Amino acid sequence: MKTISILNEHDLADAYQLELLCHLMPWSKQVFYSNQGERYLNLKISVNQQIVGFCICQQVADEANLFNIAIHPQFRQQGLAKALLNELIDRLITINSPNAPATLWLEVRESNQAAIKLYHSLGFNEITIRKNYYPTVEGNTENAIIMAYTLRL
Repeated sequence: MKTISILNEHDLADAYQLELLCHLMPWSKQVFYSNQGERYLNLKISVNQQIVGFCICQQVADEANLFNIAIHPQFRQQGLAKALLNELIDRLITINSPNAPATLWLEVRESNQAAIKLYHSLGFNEITIRKNYYPTVEGNTENAIIMAYTLRL
């Protein structure tokens, strides 16, 4: 059974193991653990009570920024990332406060065509390219595509 809920402090060790497994250039443990708190809407997706994915989203002023998303390699191509992002978008849209985010922003590696396709399918628009933004394991850099999703007008 698939469930989506808030990523809490008790989940961080398991989520960080996913971070290490899923990303070629993972965040440090310090950075991962510091992206938590009241300004964040961080979600996890579990299958049979096992965390198989997460997303890290910071809210500042009237913007939200998707900083990180990961799905365990054995659980990819099953619609879990799409479900997780749809839940994130739904929760951001239903925030009822003067500072509710109007836009959800993200950056994605230009080479990550699967993610770009997913983001387009959800309604994200490409805004610009940030040149030489991401480091690569070879010691080079890669462009980031900046994308945005309008939550409210």
